[in-house]
Amino acid sequence: MTLADGGLPVLPLGADKRPFGNCHACADLACGGRPNMKAPGPCACPWPCHGWAAATTDPTVLATPQWRAAWRRARAIGYHPGGAGVTVVDLDNADAVDWARNTLPATTTVATTRGEHWIYSGTVRSVNAVRPGVDIKSLMSYARWLGPGTGTMTDVPTAVHALVEEKPAARPAPRAVTVPAPAGGGQCPHRSPVYLERGIAMAEQRIAEATSGVHATVYRTFLAVLSTHGRCGCLTDAHIGRLFLAAQAKGESPRHCTDTWSNATTALGM
Repeated sequence: MTLADGGLPVLPLGADKRPFGNCHACADLACGGRPNMKAPGPCACPWPCHGWAAATTDPTVLATPQWRAAWRRARAIGYHPGGAGVTVVDLDNADAVDWARNTLPATTTVATTRGEHWIYSGTVRSVNAVRPGVDIKSLMSYARWLGPGTGTMTDVPTAVHALVEEKPAARPAPRAVTVPAPAGGGQCPHRSPVYLERGIAMAEQRIAEATSGVHATVYRTFLAVLSTHGRCGCLTDAHIGRLFLAAQAKGESPRHCTDTWSNATTALGM
């Protein structure tokens, strides 16, 4: 594909202009996710799964039968702006376009069905609704490819950085989630409850200190706790609840905690 040859990470979009859903094998991230999603473990699935993270420039991937079939079903082309080193200011209506013309420096622009895409060089955190009718699409996001546009691309302006910084990353409020502790059955090697308490506290600290790759850190921590304490019956619902609350404090959803715990127990054959 010409766009991918030029370094633009592309993915097929459906009739609703959204990425295709995960295939059955990858439903609910049962596969472990993809590295560039910062989810636990690699995914070798040949289908264009995982939303924006499916975007690729790899000719080997693009040439697979699964991707060729997906492109035949596609109704639009998507791309990952952050992977291309750009930021898209998505202006969804005439008022938003007027705001951009009065506020932002000129750059490459592309007409959309309802407004315009203003494309800048450089990447930022993606944030929707930074102001009425304005979305910022860059890292961990996708945009529709609507052509190369017109005008000379310039760097992401200070005004866009300010809009992104004004919108804090969403952090769902931690809430208790009940997951049955492993039944156990092996002989307990722990000589003191202090050993287990220290292990849980260290796991909470490891999650709390994660500055990037939070999904992967949570998965590895769950694996470590289960491999040490999961087979002897020492873990209780209270211990698991503490781990889940630590993960939620870093932005993980309750459902993702449950899925990650399940994936970890499956990986250990429990």
